[in-house]
Amino acid sequence: MLGRLTRYLRFVGLDTAYARGLTDHEVATWARTEGRFLLTRDRALAGQVEASLLLHSAALVDQWRAVRRRFPDLPTEVRFDRCTICNGVLTPHRPSGDRPLPAGTPEERVRAGLPLFKCQACGHLYWEGSHTADVRARLHAWTAGPIE
Repeated sequence: MLGRLTRYLRFVGLDTAYARGLTDHEVATWARTEGRFLLTRDRALAGQVEASLLLHSAALVDQWRAVRRRFPDLPTEVRFDRCTICNGVLTPHRPSGDRPLPAGTPEERVRAGLPLFKCQACGHLYWEGSHTADVRARLHAWTAGPIE
């Protein structure tokens, strides 16, 4: 229900778990056990967890702004700290000369010094590219001006 918001929170370096295939009771127990703050669009689930924020909009920009109102110190800069797919920790990665880079990796730019980051959990590679610039532009637009 909040998968896109989860990815954006990970873009800014937040440890963000995403509950999939669990009952409301299981999600509530998980959030309390791990000491997590729960973001949800499910009114009944929000009522089960004291540390929660009920999001009313399906629009990503509105969700981001609601989280930012609740947490004014929310980071707004893209960081290569968390995997947007699995929430694993990213670390700098140096490709070895004997292994080809995965398809889609800008090999020439990597050879010229473009830093790579690798997820320690799932192995996904990240680098600064046009997608990163697009995410930065969205975050800037969403966070410009006073918090309403």
